Amino acid sequence: MKFTDSPTIELQVRNTHLSIHQDNGSMHVGTSVWPCSLVLAKFAERWSPLTYAFSSSTPNPYAHLLDFSNKRAVELGAGCGIASMGLFLLGLNDVVLTDIAPVMPALKHNLKRNKPSLHNKTLKTAQLYWTNFAQINALKPPFDIVIATDVVYIEESVAPLITAMETLVSDKGVVLLGYQIRSPEADRLFWELCARVFAIEKIPHEDLHPEYAYEEADVFVLRKK
Repeated sequence: MKFTDSPTIELQVRNTHLSIHQDNGSMHVGTSVWPCSLVLAKFAERWSPLTYAFSSSTPNPYAHLLDFSNKRAVELGAGCGIASMGLFLLGLNDVVLTDIAPVMPALKHNLKRNKPSLHNKTLKTAQLYWTNFAQINALKPPFDIVIATDVVYIEESVAPLITAMETLVSDKGVVLLGYQIRSPEADRLFWELCARVFAIEKIPHEDLHPEYAYEEADVFVLRKK
């Protein structure tokens, strides 16, 4: 299920407007905006130390997780780029967005389209196939944060995805995963393999942004065991 058939998706993060062109007629799923990218970005906005209204009676349970200062990050399957753009606006200044070659034109187009909203900065991109270890190593891991949203949808890509995550994230780092079941077979295999490598934390649904708490979408935090 695509989020919407509209050719343009709008998202506001920290009073900054992002506008994403998508192509639902493309043969590649990465040229569409999928819901979990929005869910993750708005969860991070809700609890970001930059936006959270702190008081002694209600401490921020995600203050450390979402403190992006001096962190290096990489996004896998970035698609149109909206998740990383949102996190960039929340202080994640060092992030590289990756995807396969056919998706790169859409990704670069949307980064250029939103450059004025991104403090006039062009975010870094790199072509990445999860089975290509030379491309993985060229990114210069490890990273403090690996971002991945709506990336589990075909069974054959699950093992390479988890290997890429494991290779890219530092021992003390986190994977921020926006997740929705796209394929029962891929879902079962993903969590089976994931549990061998990562400790899995599911964000309570009530902690998602109330306007972006879609029933079928979740946010997980993965840490190396």
